[in-house]
Amino acid sequence: MPALAIIVPCRLKSTRFPRKLLHPIKGKPLVLWVAERIKAQAPDIPLWFAVDHELLAECIEGAGFKAIMTDAGHPSGTDRIAQANRTVRASYVLNVQADEPLVTAGQLNALAKLIQGDCPMATLCTPFKRIVDFYNVNQVKVVMSSTKRALYFSRSRMPYSRDLGLTIDDAWLAQNTCYKHLGLYAYQADFLEKFVAMPPGRLEQIEKLEQLRVLEAGYPIAIDVTEDPTIGVDTSEDAKKFEAHLG
Repeated sequence: MPALAIIVPCRLKSTRFPRKLLHPIKGKPLVLWVAERIKAQAPDIPLWFAVDHELLAECIEGAGFKAIMTDAGHPSGTDRIAQANRTVRASYVLNVQADEPLVTAGQLNALAKLIQGDCPMATLCTPFKRIVDFYNVNQVKVVMSSTKRALYFSRSRMPYSRDLGLTIDDAWLAQNTCYKHLGLYAYQADFLEKFVAMPPGRLEQIEKLEQLRVLEAGYPIAIDVTEDPTIGVDTSEDAKKFEAHLG
């Protein structure tokens, strides 16, 4: 039974980008770019992929990685991870998204350190660099306390400048750091089971952000800042950006 493991939730269907995890980038499916990146950045942490379809399992296992078949009806990646960890039986679980091909050793090490502290759940954020991203509802914002505990996550701009309103620009953002939430999480195993047993929260259902369920239930989420660049592949345009990044 590993003390620490990485479990990557993988779903074949994707609303905005159908079958994106199998989308070829320079001849290799996106999910394998992610798998190879994680293995290179964290070679000492056991790695599993929690999948919902045989096509994903065949792709992952065919490349020498471990896949665990999970229920296709799971409402979230967290539910998928919880089911997989009943097989893996790790004490601490790092959740890397299957569409984040630039995860770094620094990010994974930061999560591993946070989750072995006094919070049952941990995540990461990074400073916004462009005002256009700050306005984008698909880029989730987070505000945190001085002790690095998440206070709230939202698709809306946070914090809101009362005096400047919609006139803020890149220069304002450079002087007033605002944070983008990254889809990287860590859980203590017993809390992971509590999380998936909780009913969805009211704020969670409004914002469509499941991490709000944890805050609504009164549990703390530890958070740290990373400056490492990321490219989340949510659309075919993102896939082109990642391919361009590869050169």
